[in-house]
Amino acid sequence: MRRIVVPVLAVVLLSLSGCMWIDNYFLPPPEDTAQELFEAGMDAMGDKEYDDAQEYFSKLKDRFPFSPFAMKGELALGDAYFLDEEYLLALEAYKEFEALHPTNDEIPYVLYQIAGSNINMFKTIDRRQENINEALEYLYRLVETYPQSKYAEAGKAQIAKARRILAEHEVFMADFFWRTEQYGPAWHRYQYVVENFSEIPDLRDYAIRRAESSYYEYQKSLSEEERARLQGSWLRWLKQWL
Repeated sequence: MRRIVVPVLAVVLLSLSGCMWIDNYFLPPPEDTAQELFEAGMDAMGDKEYDDAQEYFSKLKDRFPFSPFAMKGELALGDAYFLDEEYLLALEAYKEFEALHPTNDEIPYVLYQIAGSNINMFKTIDRRQENINEALEYLYRLVETYPQSKYAEAGKAQIAKARRILAEHEVFMADFFWRTEQYGPAWHRYQYVVENFSEIPDLRDYAIRRAESSYYEYQKSLSEEERARLQGSWLRWLKQWL
């Protein structure tokens, strides 16, 4: 009787192991839990494997949208894009987080990161500066709405940086008009710099000098009547800033 049992048992075990092999080969592996995906993403962030982190956080967001870990993953996904210098994707992730969780405690950080993503997308001074203007919108919101936030002071420093970029762009455009002998537009552009960026002394003083030179070149092309009309207002403006 014993001789019969042993072979039968061997056949059963082989059969079971074969089923397990078939299951492992043909059936999909069990899904990770929300917590496992989040922790794997954070481990990847710690190792600076940002592509892997993005994959983990994206899976977490898609598979477990109602998990307590999903909200953490949404914010971490923005950070993974930001650290990977994928600033456009970071913008989208941070803005989506703000839209979905407008009262969350991390909103000051999110506003700061949206601004930082925009500033980091800056290329050259001669281009239109839509990203810098958007950065300023978010920074003003940060310092006005959350003045006690730990990001408020850093936000003020970013405001100064962004405003200097805008001022330098305006000076670049004014200089272009000057070089191409378009003295009227140059004059108005230099005036704009003086009036709107007076907190930047070097650019303000440069623009005052250039505005004066542009005005005198521009007025040569005017009639006596136009020259007389402009002179009074120009001198009053100049005295205000000297």
